[in-house]
Amino acid sequence: MRVARFSHQDAIRFGIVDGSDIVVLAGDPMFAGFETTDERIPLADIALLAPVIPRSKVVCIGRNYRDHAAEMGNDVPTSPMLFFKPNTAVVGPGDAVVLPAGSDFISFEGELAAVIGRIAKNVNAENALDYVFGYTIANDLTARDWQNSDGQWARAKGFDTSCPLGPAIETEFNLAGDAVITTRLNGEVRQQGPISDMIFGLPEIIAHASAAFTLLPGDVILTGTPAGVGQISAGDVVEVEITGLGILRNTARNA
Repeated sequence: MRVARFSHQDAIRFGIVDGSDIVVLAGDPMFAGFETTDERIPLADIALLAPVIPRSKVVCIGRNYRDHAAEMGNDVPTSPMLFFKPNTAVVGPGDAVVLPAGSDFISFEGELAAVIGRIAKNVNAENALDYVFGYTIANDLTARDWQNSDGQWARAKGFDTSCPLGPAIETEFNLAGDAVITTRLNGEVRQQGPISDMIFGLPEIIAHASAAFTLLPGDVILTGTPAGVGQISAGDVVEVEITGLGILRNTARNA
C-alpha cells in the first residue's frame, strides 16, 4: 500500500495511491487507521508533500556502506553511527533545496528511509521491523565544508531543506529484496548500489537507537548512502530512485 500526504484545494490530507488516482483517507493513517472516504482525486490534481513530518526527530546512520566510508577516507564503524536532523530539515518531493549562505559545498546522499509507526524503546532486533510503518526515499544533504570545520554535524546535516522525503510511504516494501538506490544529478547516474550492501541492517539500527532514546510514531530513520556522493549547485536537479518506492526529485536554488 502506498500512502501519500498531499495538498488539494488548500487542505492537507492523506490518501492511498491507486493507479492514477488517490483514494482519500479520513485522517492520518498512522494514528487514525486506513478508513477511506468516498472521494477519489486524480494525482494530476494534487501536490504531493513530504509523506511525514517527524514528530520529534530524523535519526541518521553515518558510513553504513563500505564504499561510501572508503570514498570519504573513513574507517567502517564498529556499531551504527547515529546523528540527528531536526524536523525543520524536512521538505517534500518537488520542493526546492535551498543552499545555505556560507557553505560552498552542499552534497547529495540518496538513502532508504524507514518511518516508525509506534513507540519503540529497548526493541530487540528480532522484532524491530514490527515498529516500522513503512518506507520512503530520502536525500541526506550535507554541507561538507561545515562538516569538516565544525567537528560535529548539527549544522552541516541539519540546515533547513537538508532532508527531502518522498514521494510516498510504501507499507509493503520488501527490505530483504534486491532493491537498488540510484541517484542522478541532472539525469546522470552518480550513485547506484543495492540496499543489501548496508553494513548494519535496519533491525540492528532500530535496536541500537531505541536502546539510547525512545523512537516515536512518525520519527524517520535514514539508513546510509552508497558511494558516489557529490556536489550540487543552484539549478541542479537531484533524483533519488529506489526500486519499488518511486523517485524523489528536488531542484537546488540559492538562499
